[in-house]
Amino acid sequence: MRQKRSYGRVLLVSVLVGYLEVALTIVVVLLYVRTQPPPDTPPDWGWIAAGLVSLMGIVGVIAFLLSLLFVLPAVALSDLLGRRLGERAAWCCVPLLVAALLAPPVWAFASYNDVRTRPVLLFWAAATASLSAGALAARPRGGGLARRVALWGGALVAGTGLCGTLGLVTGALPPYEPPVIGPAALAGTWSDHTGNTLAFTADGRVTASGVAEHSPGDTPGGIPPGCSGTGTWSYDPGRDPRSQRVRLDVPGCDWPAWGVGGTRREPRIHQRVGGPGSGRLYQLRKATSGSPR
Repeated sequence: MRQKRSYGRVLLVSVLVGYLEVALTIVVVLLYVRTQPPPDTPPDWGWIAAGLVSLMGIVGVIAFLLSLLFVLPAVALSDLLGRRLGERAAWCCVPLLVAALLAPPVWAFASYNDVRTRPVLLFWAAATASLSAGALAARPRGGGLARRVALWGGALVAGTGLCGTLGLVTGALPPYEPPVIGPAALAGTWSDHTGNTLAFTADGRVTASGVAEHSPGDTPGGIPPGCSGTGTWSYDPGRDPRSQRVRLDVPGCDWPAWGVGGTRREPRIHQRVGGPGSGRLYQLRKATSGSPR
């Protein structure tokens, strides 16, 4: 005789799976960020941590409501199908039941807001996969299910973080490296976020127009002086992509050597703002079609 199902335990396990999915997503995003160019302003990790802590309560409420509306009915319907079609068929039907339960609200929302079909399909598929994981994890009737889900789910999250970190250290997961631009790629106009420019010519000349001069004592929100003039430039390849530099000699303008960042498709040159370790960058981006972006 089969053990009677506890639907309270179904809700508990489904909510727990929701928490684990959020934790796994956070780990994957953090690993992905390490493979991308740094932002102009470094993230405030203290604020982010506080936000994540406060987010946990919201995640719990949302996970509970989604479990109540979609996971619990899917498990109950799979039990009914299991009596007629067999347990194996009932397991296979769980994702189809979740997808069917999700379809009316998703498509009603999409129709009301005139959302394009492809994003709706992608959201529907992602939501079905996420909620199906909770339904499948909550379907077994054995004792200690929540503890097993927590242990195996926690191990998956920790293992993903460990493997990702090892991948970054060993290079299997390539961490971010600046592109090697070379002198030829420098020729053209580079602009900052306010439209000030550096115009490089292939013969080694450069013209600055209002480009900011930052000093180590600059504070966030301050307005540094701009500098304009004409001079020369040179490119230093350095020992590796991170040490390549662009050196400018413009009378009246006192810039340290510019670092290189961005990507091969969207290269950037930058100055560090503030003291060492501040992480803030003043960046110029390569303009397209010879005009600033």
